[in-house]
Parts: sequence; structure tokens; C-alpha cells
Amino acid sequence: MRQWRLSFSRAEIVLLNSWMPVQQIVYHLLRYFIKTERLTDCADNSEAGTLNNYHIKTLTLWACELKPRTWWTENLNLVRICAELLQTLSVWLTDRRCPHYFINNCNLLDNSFNVASAASKLNMSVDENYLSNWFVINYIGQCAQVCSAAVSRLFNDVITITKLQNVVSMIIHWRSNSPLFEMCTAVGSAEVAIALEVPYSSLTVRSCVRWMDELAKIDQRFSIYFSAVQLLHVAHKISTNSFNDNVLNILAILLGGNIFSLCMTELNTSELVELLQKSAVEHLTTYRQLMARDFGSIVKIVTTDFEALYAYKRGDYQRCLQLSTQNVHTLLYARRAISVPTFPMFIQLLDDDIVSLTALTLIVNPECRDHTIGVRITQ
Repeated sequence: MRQWRLSFSRAEIVLLNSWMPVQQIVYHLLRYFIKTERLTDCADNSEAGTLNNYHIKTLTLWACELKPRTWWTENLNLVRICAELLQTLSVWLTDRRCPHYFINNCNLLDNSFNVASAASKLNMSVDENYLSNWFVINYIGQCAQVCSAAVSRLFNDVITITKLQNVVSMIIHWRSNSPLFEMCTAVGSAEVAIALEVPYSSLTVRSCVRWMDELAKIDQRFSIYFSAVQLLHVAHKISTNSFNDNVLNILAILLGGNIFSLCMTELNTSELVELLQKSAVEHLTTYRQLMARDFGSIVKIVTTDFEALYAYKRGDYQRCLQLSTQNVHTLLYARRAISVPTFPMFIQLLDDDIVSLTALTLIVNPECRDHTIGVRITQ
């Protein structure tokens, strides 16, 4: 036999969206408690109905209608509110009575439901003390476990209210910033992918333009970073006399036709290489500035690291010292720092000691050669 139930989902969505934040949070906590305690899974046989999320939604809908606003907002205590609503649910389960919110005289808990186990558990254990401990261990504790290792370690040492408050604050901070962390990680992965692709993709003028256009559609900073990597790649080609007409055509795209013509007619090879390196550093600095703008709240980013490296490389030691001093002060107490790649096209910006140290790392630990992170150094 088939049974049909009227759906009020659209009306429910309108009502739920009108709830105050505290009401929405309480609804979420009640659902989490019921699910975690397996009160929706207490049937003795597969034919009997059990408690489900719709009963919790109905309970909260009635509470939002019948309880005055002051009940929710004065002396706000989420545990108290949840405990009182669970006590109401316990009475409903004991009486096998859950009045439908939209349909008069409709009971959502008739004799076909097996809710005795859930009612017994709620009667015996649910009070404010029990719920306080339960939410700390099963809710805040679970939230801490999905955060960073530092947050989860702090939770393991929670022995006072003050420490608990600190952990909750850190969880909130971590969760609010986690999308930024994920985005920052994704951008870092894109950097590696671009740097790996450029020297091995045999780019043509057409594919270079397409790369720049498509990367700009994703994020303008990727196009800027791609141009910087290409400029360094071309500079490396020119310095080793391994460039060809295709490389020169790509260079014309990167520099613009007029500037390119001027460079080819008035500059010798070393001067052209220096110009390309300088232009690449300018692009990389712009890229760093965009990174600092978007991710500066979660990670310390100095924007002049490539400029400082290049200043040292060309012998402008006073400028290098000035930038490096500023950068050290910025990064001195940083908990996280982004990385500088040491791929072949970037080596021309690094001083010989850094290059030698990187090479030594790859010699001592050959596994680094198989992992892109093995050829990156922190700022």
C-alpha cells in the first residue's frame, strides 16, 4: 500500500530563513545531537517508524512560534535552550504525540512509531550539565579535530573555562579563514603547474596568447605570473644562445611590438637579458602584491623578495640590504611563509650560495627531485 504525505517544503524554507541566528544554531545543534546519539536509529524492527529530522524541524518550528523573543535572546544560553527543547521532545515521545505544524489534528508520532528507547534515553540523561559536557566533547572536540594540528592540540589541554573559550575562538578563526587557506594552497599549486609547464610545452605565439587569455579568465594574477615565468624562460634561452624565431615571436607578445623592436635594434644580448629579468621581477612583484592583498590576513607575505634577490644579483647591495631588513622584520614572527621557486628559469635571479644550497639538498635527498615542493625555499 502506498502512502502520500503533503509537502510544505517551500513554506518551511521561508520560515527557516526568517529565523534569528540563535534559532538556526539551536536547530542545527539539536539535529547533530539526535544524529550523533543515534536516536533516529532505535527501531526494534524494520517496519516501525523512528524519530527523524522532520520531528526536530517540527519541534523547532513550534518553539519559534510559541516562545517569546526574550526566551531566545535574554541571558542567551544555547545549552539551556537545547535542554528545554529536548525535554519537550521527551514528553512528545512519551505521549506519542508530535503535532504537525501545518495540519491541525495531525500527529507525526502515531502507534506505528517505535520511540520508546529514544524517550527513555532523553528522560534519563538530558539536562544542562549533561548537554554542556556532551557538546564540549562531541561538538567542539570534533570541530577542533578538523582544524589545524595546533588547534586540536590545544583542545586536548582544555581544563578551564578560559582555555575552552580560547579554543572556541581559534576554531571560529580557523573555520572563517579555511576557505582562504584552501584558496591560497590552490594558488600555490597553480604556480608550480605554470612553472613546470612553460619550459616543456613548446609554446607557440598562438598557444602563449591563449594561455594568457584563459589564465586571466580564471584569475588575473595567474596571467601575470605566467608572463613573468615566460620572460625568465626567454631570458634563459637568450643567455644560452638556444633561442629561435618562435622564442623571439613570443618575446614580442610579452613586451609589445614597439618595445621589442627597440630592444632588438639597440640592445646587445646581455642588456636584453637584463631587461627581461627586470621586467619579470616587476611582474613577480605585482603578483606578490596581489597575493598580499588577498591572503595577507592568513599568511605573512613580503612583496619584494624577488626584487631583493635581483638587487643582490646585479650588485645593488644597499638596495638589497634595505629590502631584506624590511622583509626580515615582516617575517620574523610569521607562523607561515610562502615559497620562492628554484626552477631552472628562476635560478638566474638567485645568488650562487642559494643555488648551491638548493643543489646540495637535491643531492643529499634525491627524493626531493620527484616532488615539486623539493625545489622551493621559503621567503
